[in-house]
Parts: sequence; structure tokens; C-alpha cells
Amino acid sequence: MIDVKVYNREGKEVDTVSVNEEILGGRVRPALLKQAIVMYHANQRQGTAATKSRGMVQGSTRKLYRQKGTGRARVGASRTVVRKGGGVAFAKVNRDFSQRMPKKQRRLARNSAVLAKLLSNDVIVIDRFDFAAPKTKEFTMVLNNLKIERSCLVAIEEYDVNVYKSMRNIPRIKCLEVDQLNAGDVLNKRTLLMTKAALETLVNPAAETVEN
Repeated sequence: MIDVKVYNREGKEVDTVSVNEEILGGRVRPALLKQAIVMYHANQRQGTAATKSRGMVQGSTRKLYRQKGTGRARVGASRTVVRKGGGVAFAKVNRDFSQRMPKKQRRLARNSAVLAKLLSNDVIVIDRFDFAAPKTKEFTMVLNNLKIERSCLVAIEEYDVNVYKSMRNIPRIKCLEVDQLNAGDVLNKRTLLMTKAALETLVNPAAETVEN
């Protein structure tokens, strides 16, 4: 069992939550995490880069001048890749770089990433946020009270517009609902900040979660 301290918005310890490692897979799986990270970065690639090959460039296919007898180097059409305005050799085309993993593998990779954060003491649990209105200043104060100075992923149990709007202008901070957590986002940030309800939802074996 891993005992995780629960803090309030002022940074004071108010409770403790015990997490069973077996629910999160029992151990960290580096190979599975590597596969999930590769998929995460591949799915962020747009694949819209494109250039024109010599077949796409407008122009004649006629040979510019005869092969021999001019004293100049032999040359083909004006669309050749060695001339200005010609096409590009091995031109880039639109590609789909997306990758997929089975749902059970994605879920196990996410749990393994959370477990790695727990073992390295990079998980901070807060009892609740309770923002009456979007206030970036208040969210910044919460981060300061919890001594979060680097990048952070905020996990909440359900969508809260006040939380989203309070943190969206703070650099290196990202907010996700607990059922949207994935290994890529968890490992991409230094600290994982979770509400107590979000953590209990994650470690509840009966909870049905679907990752993106």
C-alpha cells in the first residue's frame, strides 16, 4: 500500500489516502510505457507537410536543348529537380502518422504511469478546488501553497468550467478529467495534481474508464 497525503487549498495536510499498487498493475512496465509514449507523440503529428514533385510542377516536358554538340552539360526538362523552379526530389506528401493500442494496453499503460509518479512522490492530492468563479490568481496561489513550481497535470473527477478557466492561462499546466488520463499526458508533466475524488475514481476497480 502507498499512503498519499491529502492537502487543502492552503497546503495543509488534512487526510491520507491508501492506494493499492495491485490495482495499478503492481509494477511499472517500461516497455509498455515506451509504446504508449511513441503512440502519444505520433498522434500529435499533423502529417500535412507537402511539397511538389517534378510531376506536379507546371511546365513543359520538352528537353531544353539537344544532348550533344552544344558544349554545355546535358540537361532534361525545365521541371527537373536540379533547376530553379523545378520539382522536389522525394517530395513530401500528406501522411497519417496515427497509431493505436488496444484499450486494455492503454489502460495498463496509464496505470503504470500513475504508479511511477506515486513511487517517485510526484503525485499531490488536494481535497477539492471549489472555485466559485474563474480566478487565475486563486489557482496560482493553490499551486504556490502546494509548492508546485514546474509543469503540472491537473486531474479532476468531472468537468468544472471554473477550474478549466482558472488554469488555462498558466504556462505548463494542463487539466484533464480522470477518465481522459493517458500515459502520455501523465509522463509529459513533472507533477500530477489530483483531487481526492479523482484519485478514488481512478483506483476503484469497478470504475469504467475509457482513454483517448
